[in-house]
Amino acid sequence: MIRKAVQADIRGIVQIYDAVLREEESGRAQIGWIRGVYPTEATAAEALARQTLFVCEEEGTIVAAAKIDRTQVPAYAGCGWLYQAPEEQVMVLHTLAVHPSCSRRGYGEQFVGFYEQYALEKGCRYLRMDTNEINTAARALYQKLGYREAGVVPCVFNGIPDVHLVCLEKRLEDPENGT
Repeated sequence: MIRKAVQADIRGIVQIYDAVLREEESGRAQIGWIRGVYPTEATAAEALARQTLFVCEEEGTIVAAAKIDRTQVPAYAGCGWLYQAPEEQVMVLHTLAVHPSCSRRGYGEQFVGFYEQYALEKGCRYLRMDTNEINTAARALYQKLGYREAGVVPCVFNGIPDVHLVCLEKRLEDPENGT
């Protein structure tokens, strides 16, 4: 079940960040995150305060988390977006994290499906997200789900230097008339 996060979820979200960072540090994964820089407990707490933090809960355990809002990060200005959408019609998925012990169970795909439905409910047909160029697993998932890589923008991202940020986009059909 995916729902808006509450204060009690922060601990579980931070545990996911920590587990993903351990995978990165051990060399078992390439995400592009750095412990103590991004993401941190403050990352989750800020999204919770803005009411943009969501969690996927399975049998009482938080297995995935992400932020969903209309905030396009500054690096997006350097991307060659195919869809030049009005800002009020763009929804953005940030910091999607699935606990490594729960990977390959469809939680990432489920979260992206929720994000798409949420965007439509908020009147947003244009979806954007990003990932680090080295995060090939995320890139493969997003491509499988119909997202187009609009460009790669070199930047400092959330305090992490030398990131090659892959910007992804998708346009949802209007459920009213199928366009």
